[in-house]
Amino acid sequence: MTTPPRSRHRQPQYLVNASAGASPTRPDTERSAVLDFLEFVWSRRDDVLTLGVQHVWLVALSVALSSTLGVLLGVLSYRRPGARRAVLAVTGAFLTIPSFALFVLLLGLVGLGTTPVVMALTLYGLLPVVRNTITGLLQVDPAVVESALGMGLSRRQRLLRIELPLAWPIVLTGIRVSTVVLVGIAAIGAIVNGPGYGNLIFNGLARVGSPVAADLVLAGTLGVVVVAVLFDAAYTVLGRLTTPKGLR
Repeated sequence: MTTPPRSRHRQPQYLVNASAGASPTRPDTERSAVLDFLEFVWSRRDDVLTLGVQHVWLVALSVALSSTLGVLLGVLSYRRPGARRAVLAVTGAFLTIPSFALFVLLLGLVGLGTTPVVMALTLYGLLPVVRNTITGLLQVDPAVVESALGMGLSRRQRLLRIELPLAWPIVLTGIRVSTVVLVGIAAIGAIVNGPGYGNLIFNGLARVGSPVAADLVLAGTLGVVVVAVLFDAAYTVLGRLTTPKGLR
């Protein structure tokens, strides 16, 4: 007696229905979260762009002030060991002050808004600029300076035409480091109503538990990272344009 051929096993209908209504897998969930975040950013693109422009402007202004003051302090102190140590000690001490504390201290002096943030960022940005200015000027070959002296150049002419141009790559590196540091600290300035991406981050922290809290914090954090990358790329271009090939 021959046995009938076995029919292909078919999944019961209730299992098919159950699998169709199963919860999405982890990759699907992550993909959905990413899409939700992108949709959130796109829906607030005007605010995100405005805060980004404010953040760039805030950091650029602070870097300009700290670079000007830092180069000046470096030029005035690099020839005198005592003055060098004092300037580096004072500017280094600024970095030891917690940013929250410094913002609150300045708040009592100048009030809310952009002013206390710019003042704090200027102080925080001094050390890398001062240190690299002093280092760059001290590394200039004394023989080159003596040759310039023999040509009849004055102290000011030697500084502007010989020493600072030769020290420029090192000085620019200090300004670059200072800028990257300030991009991150600037976000904390929102605690005193300062401009920039810190507003998104603090708004998100204030809404912990709500559906948009994580999106706000993530949007602000990624915005800060993008600003830092843009500044770094700008310094790369600036270095190539302002540094002679022999000094690169």
